[in-house]
Amino acid sequence: MVAIQIRDVPEDVRDVLTRRARAKGQSLQAYLRDVVLREASFENNLAVLDSIAARRPGSAATGDDVLDALDRAREGRPGGAP
Repeated sequence: MVAIQIRDVPEDVRDVLTRRARAKGQSLQAYLRDVVLREASFENNLAVLDSIAARRPGSAATGDDVLDALDRAREGRPGGAP
């Protein structure tokens, strides 16, 4: 794992994030880690959507194909499907 440091965060922003962390029963570090992981997981969603969009019109993709692709994308992210 790597460490990420963020400088020059306004105090009022830090205070808001601290309150959100407390509301979830988390430390600020744990809360921000979850935020960063969730943000990074959006990349998987974009890749799935790009893959679907790249299919030519009239392709044989079914709704099940789309759901399978989403399941595969979720498997690689925190909190995703088992």
